[in-house]
Amino acid sequence: MAGKHALNIVKMKKMKQEGIPLSMLTAYDYPSAKIAEEAGIDMILVGDSLGNVVLGYDSTIPVTLDDIVYHSRAVARGAEHTFIVADMPFMTYHGSVSESLQGIRRLMQEGHVHAVKLEGGAEIADVVKATVQAGVPVLGHIGLTPQSVNQLGGYRIQGKDEADARRLMADAKALEQAGAFGIVLELVTEEVAAAISKELSIPTIGIGAGRGCDGQVLVYHDLIQYASPYYSKRFVKTYADVGGLIRSSIEQYVSDVKGRAFPAEEHVFSADDSVVEALYGHKKGQEKAQVQEQEEQEEQAKEKVESRS
Repeated sequence: MAGKHALNIVKMKKMKQEGIPLSMLTAYDYPSAKIAEEAGIDMILVGDSLGNVVLGYDSTIPVTLDDIVYHSRAVARGAEHTFIVADMPFMTYHGSVSESLQGIRRLMQEGHVHAVKLEGGAEIADVVKATVQAGVPVLGHIGLTPQSVNQLGGYRIQGKDEADARRLMADAKALEQAGAFGIVLELVTEEVAAAISKELSIPTIGIGAGRGCDGQVLVYHDLIQYASPYYSKRFVKTYADVGGLIRSSIEQYVSDVKGRAFPAEEHVFSADDSVVEALYGHKKGQEKAQVQEQEEQEEQAKEKVESRS
């Protein structure tokens, strides 16, 4: 996008200080990323949510590092002037720090992203610290962490009682202390998310975490209702029914093909008479010329009638 310059983590922190909200959107391919950049998005997340909305899985757990690298490369080509963050998938950063850094290296070198996102709180602080010390910006992610959905007992709102609120605050502070440049708060009660946002010096980015966060993130396919069937979510605002438009367009295409309405005259290419004669013989060439002459006469007659009326 001409004239646009990618954000960096220093600018993001300054935006928090100045009270300027950050806009973030997921994207998983070249055209989606390009359109998001053209629309002025601040950050793009190549999320492991691609497992649900692109790859057809029922959770993010089956998504592999190869999947994220592949999709990150496409997004990076489409959004050359936008800050891109990529998810580290399930169980790729819970072994040794050395093993974790190998996967992170792949995302940076092969995926061409600017930062990585890690789900978890104090328990992954050591990995966050080592990653930052290696020169890689880290976006934290606490609250509802989809990779831990089985342990959490489902997609449940976080921060509904005092103990949970204290845990979330402690996790947020641990991530900030480890060097994270920001934290995603997912499905956290608005009051707790606002308190965390106020306490931290780094920006928070909410998804289903209310109005007190320093920015917001949504899944691309939720924003434009690009799914079949689409299930509405309380914390999502949909801005268009692109899925319905695509479906009706394909239905019309099928109808046109079946009814031989497509391709029409304006969609085809015609050869010279000499080519037709060579293929079908002189008679066919004459027939083609007669058909063309008749069509021209009909068009002229139609124009005369219209001019009189």
